[in-house]
Amino acid sequence: MMLIGQRITVVGAGIGGLAAAIALAKRGAQVTVLERAPEIREVGAGLQISPNGSAVLDALGLGDALRASGVVNRALQLCDHRRGAPVLRMDLATYNAAGHPFVLIHRARLIELLAHGAREAGVEIRLGAEVHPSDSPLSEEMLRIGAEGLHSQMRATLNGPESAFFTGQAAWRAVIADDAPPESRVYMGPGRHLVTYPLGNGLRNIVAVEERHAWVDEGWSHPDDPENLRRAFAGFSPEVRGWLDRVTETHIWGLFRHPVAHTWHSDSWALLGDAAHPTLPFLAQGANMALEDAWVLADCLNALPADEALALYQARRRPRVVRAIETANGNARNFHLRNPLIRTAAHTALRIGGAVAPSAPLRRFDWLYGHDVTKG
Repeated sequence: MMLIGQRITVVGAGIGGLAAAIALAKRGAQVTVLERAPEIREVGAGLQISPNGSAVLDALGLGDALRASGVVNRALQLCDHRRGAPVLRMDLATYNAAGHPFVLIHRARLIELLAHGAREAGVEIRLGAEVHPSDSPLSEEMLRIGAEGLHSQMRATLNGPESAFFTGQAAWRAVIADDAPPESRVYMGPGRHLVTYPLGNGLRNIVAVEERHAWVDEGWSHPDDPENLRRAFAGFSPEVRGWLDRVTETHIWGLFRHPVAHTWHSDSWALLGDAAHPTLPFLAQGANMALEDAWVLADCLNALPADEALALYQARRRPRVVRAIETANGNARNFHLRNPLIRTAAHTALRIGGAVAPSAPLRRFDWLYGHDVTKG
């Protein structure tokens, strides 16, 4: 048990950072989380935790709280944008019955659960703590983990300057009061799509993505006029337009593609989550990959000396996150087919395939959803 009594600092109190803190503390490490914000809060909206992510939360002892705070998702439905008619329905019952369900939850609620779990595990959380890669380590610190998200200073220190590029897509997010059925839906249209699902407590999450030439900054904190969102999706079904008519507050962010970091660690630092591998939101795996990272990093550090553990961590994680990111990028193309003939043909093929072999579309993702990092 390499971690007993070891001092580890986690920089960033997001999903990945807090999950790593719990996983390390449960293995005997003395963990401090440094968060630059004066309070732990999350301005995002909804999250889809898939079985590979809920397996980690179960192993961290937060599974019951996750299910109680969110909504177990029973199906993923792809719909035609104009009529709202179902194109393909993927029933999630088999995965849910296996023990690690798909759960829909507000991001802020998940952060609350993780922060509570970290404190219960003995983690010290220091708020308002500015951290720079050149800062001296804390007393007797074994390792510092960079979980500061997309704009990680440690990523830049380890990998040098990197250039992201604007994908020509922008996304709005919003939450409305609505009693939605326990399923997620994707409305696919020319050059745009809209995802919606319940968050519990009478709330519906909306994420709407549009291809556009106008450049938009990254980050979720850019407020926008809801009328812009409504105009962009005016050609969608009456049901969708009805939801958008009720949006009173929305934020927009530009979608940029970043390379997966080439180097994830030094002798004294390791990267985790978006700091190592930002992903586009077309497979709902950003939070899930961060949860997996947290578990694997703690597992490796507990089994091997630090230098060997960090090398194994990157070797185990990098190929998987690359595959997930590439799959997400492919979804964006499939959701946004512009040519009406191609779109009709593709949707018809999905309908027929779903009717002939209902479980086949979801089985394509067994490598993702069926993988449980807590089992080694």
